[in-house]
Amino acid sequence: MAAPRASLRLVAPVWNRGTSGIRGLSKAVDPEGSQRKGRTLLQFLTDHFYDVEAVREYLLRKQVLKVQKKNRSFTYIEERYGPYVAGAYFVLKQGGAVKFRDREWMRANEQGLSSLEFRKLQEVPVEAVDASGCAINYQGLDNLLALKELQSLSLQRCPHVDDWCLGRLYHLADSLQELSLAGCPRISERGLACLHHLQNLRRLDISDLPSVSNPGLTQILVEEMLPHCEVLGADWAQGLKVGPEEQSPDAAGSPIPA
Repeated sequence: MAAPRASLRLVAPVWNRGTSGIRGLSKAVDPEGSQRKGRTLLQFLTDHFYDVEAVREYLLRKQVLKVQKKNRSFTYIEERYGPYVAGAYFVLKQGGAVKFRDREWMRANEQGLSSLEFRKLQEVPVEAVDASGCAINYQGLDNLLALKELQSLSLQRCPHVDDWCLGRLYHLADSLQELSLAGCPRISERGLACLHHLQNLRRLDISDLPSVSNPGLTQILVEEMLPHCEVLGADWAQGLKVGPEEQSPDAAGSPIPA
């Protein structure tokens, strides 16, 4: 008779009691029993952490480690299949999509990509990447900067893409023609100024950037910086304040037409 399998136990560090298994955690917050009816999650946290700041620091540290893990480089894949497959694998693992040259868009599924498919694609350049909403950060960009034939890149709503990331995109200056940064909360005017290297851009989306203080003026400056690029974003007059002395008397006193 085969020996019973040992159950897998997940452990989480706590501040003043070493480690505790997930089973022990569930028992600690179990409402059953006369002695446990009054226990709440807050009471449990109070028992295991010194204060709220300790809980916050612990959860923040876990979040940072999770983002770092998602942005690691897949060196073993690059060594075996080349930079195109390694870059595509990184994007697919993040939940994005890639398009190899003369191929349909590819998204990750439950089965993933087989090694046979990798071998077929290792010599095919990646020409487009849709990483919208992905957790790509400064470190993770290493996986994309090796895609020297990349023509289209979407980083819409990426929460960790910041000004420092934009400063690295000059590596793609020879190939990149379309770039979307719409909805990225950490991008400011200083980061957009770094895009002057991308003179081959033909389409740039900088709409809905909350860290840009004057969207209308910023768009005008970006258009001057990239004269051959169509810049999408705010209306040119958004954020341009007109003082009372600049309004004509007729405009100030006349009623609004129906």
